[in-house]
Amino acid sequence: MEGKGRKREPEGSLDCINVEFEYDDADRATAELAELYSYTEEPELRLNQKCFEEAFTSQVKNIRWTSLSSAQHRTHIMRLLDDLEVVNREKRLSAARAILYLAQGVFGECDSEADVIHWSRYNCFLLYQMGTFAAFLELLNMEIANSQACSSALRKPALSLADSTELRVILSVKYLLVETIRQELESDDSEWNVQRETFRAELAFPVHSDEPFAHLLFTMVTKFCSGHSPHFPMKKVLLLLWKVILFTLGGFSELQKMKEKKRSELGLPPLPEDSIQVMKNMRAMSPLSYGIELGEQQKRGRRSRRDSLDLYNEKDPFKSEEPSGPEEEENEDTDNIMDTEADMQERDLISQPLINLRNNTERVSFPRGLPWAPKVREKDIENFLEMSRHKFIGFTLGHDTDTLVGLPRPIHESVKTLKQHKYISISDIQTKKEMELEQCPILLGEEEVEETPCECLYRAMLLNIPHYMIALLKILLAAAPTSKAKTDSINILADVLPEEMPITVLESMKLGIDVNRHKEIIVKTVSAILLLLLKHLKLNHIYQFEFMSQHLVFANCIPLILKFFNQNIMSYICAKNSISSLDFPSCVLHELPELTAESLETGDNNQFCWRNLFSCINLLRILNKLTKWKHSRTMMLVVFKSAPILKRALKVKQAMMQLYVLRLLKLQTKYLGRQWRKSNMKTMSAIYQMVRHRMNDDWAYGNDLDARPWDFQAEECTLRGNIESFNSRRYEKNPGWEFTPVDNCLQSVVGQRLELPEDFHYTYELWLEREVFSKPINWEELLQYS
Repeated sequence: MEGKGRKREPEGSLDCINVEFEYDDADRATAELAELYSYTEEPELRLNQKCFEEAFTSQVKNIRWTSLSSAQHRTHIMRLLDDLEVVNREKRLSAARAILYLAQGVFGECDSEADVIHWSRYNCFLLYQMGTFAAFLELLNMEIANSQACSSALRKPALSLADSTELRVILSVKYLLVETIRQELESDDSEWNVQRETFRAELAFPVHSDEPFAHLLFTMVTKFCSGHSPHFPMKKVLLLLWKVILFTLGGFSELQKMKEKKRSELGLPPLPEDSIQVMKNMRAMSPLSYGIELGEQQKRGRRSRRDSLDLYNEKDPFKSEEPSGPEEEENEDTDNIMDTEADMQERDLISQPLINLRNNTERVSFPRGLPWAPKVREKDIENFLEMSRHKFIGFTLGHDTDTLVGLPRPIHESVKTLKQHKYISISDIQTKKEMELEQCPILLGEEEVEETPCECLYRAMLLNIPHYMIALLKILLAAAPTSKAKTDSINILADVLPEEMPITVLESMKLGIDVNRHKEIIVKTVSAILLLLLKHLKLNHIYQFEFMSQHLVFANCIPLILKFFNQNIMSYICAKNSISSLDFPSCVLHELPELTAESLETGDNNQFCWRNLFSCINLLRILNKLTKWKHSRTMMLVVFKSAPILKRALKVKQAMMQLYVLRLLKLQTKYLGRQWRKSNMKTMSAIYQMVRHRMNDDWAYGNDLDARPWDFQAEECTLRGNIESFNSRRYEKNPGWEFTPVDNCLQSVVGQRLELPEDFHYTYELWLEREVFSKPINWEELLQYS
């Protein structure tokens, strides 16, 4: 009982205070390194050290690695790389472990975490310079194509760490190289900066094949989810995939710079603000039960100070118990009006006697304006003019937004104001250009497509994007805390479970924490991968973004995310599934303290779990991306009763998370009916306070023209047609294939000599495995038509 009490403590505290969370591309460097290893892998860290020391002492006597010169470092690395090419599997693995120990920062010769990070950084740049990444890429291809390991894993009833030893070592080395080199520090010299850019280009634009490295990792994900390779260590694959995408495409700050550059090239005005920076400066809203009634209190003025304090100390409506039935849950007034910085001053005034409040009403401060600039779409101006013309002149002029003849002066002023705040997005320009290319393909000629890392990745992924999205969502479902174990679900725990299951209570608790931590890291990586891809594809071309979005929606991404949030989200964010003494590099630098059941249950002293809050915000951002301006998908939110689920997420006092929740609630208010709006006025007020205002947006009522037609299937079909025509026009190799003659003679077809690219032999075995062996063939149907 005591343990349970301790676990509830942070939840209560998080309910009351602002969560000091800074959203970024990733967590701090040491935390990201620690999450690479599960606690069950800890003995292997010492094994890596042993393999290195055996190889090192055979060449150099009584000298430490940290005492050698750079030339001697290079010589020893070359010897280790030579050992990677031997036939003996054990010797190859030993050399790989020795290289992994170098990438980990030769912790056996270090006294502090700072020393480990320093030597890890130095060694990683040196390893890359010596060609280690390319050597390990060959090893990775060998392990992916290792049919013996696949068949062995398929025969086993239960997989463990031992089944993925080689892959885990290879992926760990590659992850450390990517994660270390991608981080730019002020102390880096010019040579390291050049190496970083070379490495980025190598990952984004591969030399020996047409596929970027990220595409190879996506292939590993689909092979794992299809059941062909259940022994793949999926956490390490996903972590590496996330960091490769982050490195090659860029994080959120780079994305903002690219967006500004693209707007400048298209002749568009600069962005009014950087959304993430604005949200970082926003204060989270906290419960305010009394402040909303301040005006009424002043009018009445007859109530005692005790009554006012009773109202002020009223129970937080967000903390009320969950309703028993779904209808009660939906209609329950669990929302809060919450305070901004100005409201905090207002709350200070509440504690004073009401007599003083009446005498000093001018001291009451009201919320300042929104940090967001209002936006108006071209479509909003068209709708406004259409309604005005229909009302005052009796006919409309279609898409004409300039002719104001016959309209009264106030309408002229309104149109002028709307045009002052008109916002043209990059997506609008791209959609318009695509429409012109479809209508006049010969007149406009062939489109010039810039070869960016994002364009290269999309082209490589295009044919298999549906499979990749399904695979990622399958993994997300298996890792979600709300999912129940099913026989047909994939096993994502193969790279965390030891060969021998624990026999003591303490070992079982430690493994339980490790498993939960493992799942949390997977949720974090999948959410980050999906969000980064959506953001970059939207900037690269709107129809690339829509293609990925549609397949996420078809794969039930929206109900999956809602299912994820249909839990005690406070408990998830406050979860303490980590043991700081077992995190790398602490576990190899210091003697491990004696772990007890009590210390494991108490966990660390952090107020919240960074990765879990990061995951929640990412999933909310994905949901916003999928549903924005899509009425059919907004209706999915309504049908799946997302409002009460999302309202519960408002308990977390973090500005960014609250904002994305309120945006999702704002989207669907017009469909939820008058009764819902009436019983949730505090939520409506919170939306007014935090979310961007769009002029003429009737979001709170059902008067929107787009909300009236309910033929939402046509909307998705039209979008799908536009996407298919875009992909066909830009990526179809032979656009006129329908009109080319077909050779039906079997002998001449078989006798044709195909011209293959010069580098085809590099990836022939991989291509054969992926396109022939891994794909089921229905021979009866094939023979029937042949």
